Amino acid sequence: MTPVELSRTVLRATRRAVDAGELSVDVAASVEAGSVRVERPRPGGRGDFATNVALQIARAAGRTPRDVAEVLSARLAAEPGIAGVDITGPGFLNITLTDARARAAALVREIHERGRCYGHVHPDTGDVAQLHVPRDLRAAVLADSARRILRSQGVLVRVTCDEQPGPAWADAIDALDVRIDAYGRPPEPLPTLRPVPAPAPADAVLRLGRDAARWALLHPAPHDHPRVTPEQGGDDHLVQRESNPLFRVRYAYARTRALTRNAAALGFAADPDVDMEADPAAPLADALLTALGDYPATLASAARHRAPDRLARHLVVIADAFLAFQSAPQEAAFAVLPRGDEKPSAAHRARLALAEAAGTVLAGGLSLLGINAPEFL
Repeated sequence: MTPVELSRTVLRATRRAVDAGELSVDVAASVEAGSVRVERPRPGGRGDFATNVALQIARAAGRTPRDVAEVLSARLAAEPGIAGVDITGPGFLNITLTDARARAAALVREIHERGRCYGHVHPDTGDVAQLHVPRDLRAAVLADSARRILRSQGVLVRVTCDEQPGPAWADAIDALDVRIDAYGRPPEPLPTLRPVPAPAPADAVLRLGRDAARWALLHPAPHDHPRVTPEQGGDDHLVQRESNPLFRVRYAYARTRALTRNAAALGFAADPDVDMEADPAAPLADALLTALGDYPATLASAARHRAPDRLARHLVVIADAFLAFQSAPQEAAFAVLPRGDEKPSAAHRARLALAEAAGTVLAGGLSLLGINAPEFL
């Protein structure tokens, strides 16, 4: 069960408790944006995920958070895929899912089935967002990526800018593949993108090229100054070495594509339905599986906060976890592809399926940042 699926399960259990008369509350009005937040427990917490939904709706329900949590825990414990629910603190629900390896297989299978739409919300929610920016290149790039991420979460988005473009501004917008729906100051002030991003000189940005420029503007938090000029270390975004996070993300994706090509040359393909339980390399995959499982929640958070930097940083986490998984240790028993005279096994097909799932998520995330994912690097 993915975080998105678990969020929907918690919301469904809440609505059923209302329908059964166990709670009296307007769920739609009490739950922010119509979805329940589920997160990894903080250090010292229990279970696989935690949610504060009981605290969210307690006041509207006229009950203590602990009372609401007791009602919801009983319903959640009966849901398929949930092994147990603990209540901690004033009313936090700590949820333990069923067998980890079964969850891993289900996660890889879901990514293979949904492709680059993994973590997206379908159909559209009907929500509408207005993003208004000053005439600033970095603000425009941030708004463009926020638009892409919000669309992935089923939100309709309109991006507007204060001023009509001159030739240089129009060229910069085209070069960075930024979409602005309308220009001009509105008769009524619109809320601007928050926090207001630190600006970056357009000429220094454009010399990096589209992909490196967008990464340079999106990877730092908006209030942080991006590194774009040579004096700031902007050229570091172009170098192909491990110290460059953009290179690691794009290289990790290219490696997943190379593994698929090499497997085809050896006469086998990935199988996302293979059980990894007996695979000696399974423990090495845990960090990667966790990062992939957290991707939908990261997308939702990036959309909620209009923060593409959250997505960019999570792609680095996925890339680093994948590179560690596919490269260490080097013994043949742990390799993604067969070595020497070794024949392809079920374990190889499962590992390849996991590698391809990582590549799918990396490519999907890069596309939401407006950055290409290269097949060869």
